[in-house]
Amino acid sequence: MTLPTTLHYTKDHEWLRLEGDVAYIGITDHAQRELGDIVYVDVDTVDKEIAQHDVFGTVEAVKTVSDLFSPISGTVLEVNAKLADAPETVNSDPYGDGWIIKMSVGNPSEIEGLMTAEAYGELIGA
Repeated sequence: MTLPTTLHYTKDHEWLRLEGDVAYIGITDHAQRELGDIVYVDVDTVDKEIAQHDVFGTVEAVKTVSDLFSPISGTVLEVNAKLADAPETVNSDPYGDGWIIKMSVGNPSEIEGLMTAEAYGELIGA
């Protein structure tokens, strides 16, 4: 299982990568393995202000639907357009091309409260 040390993690199995003042957000390798084959990603929060821990969308796998929780507060700027035609990218490349949204960073101090790769690894028993 992969846990890049450059990312921040949540107990809800989302990751965050900061690039300047924009955060890329997706689900972890652990989460995609638990969900199984992802068949649909639904995000209807573009251009909306989202509070930390709020649901910003869902991922649908063959057997279940799972909410996506925002690791930070901010505005959803973009949904990964690749996922409309290839939602399975979340399975094959969860930390790369499988990112789900880009969002602005509303409160940078919230990032400091997220988990490190080491802490997230302990949470999931990796």
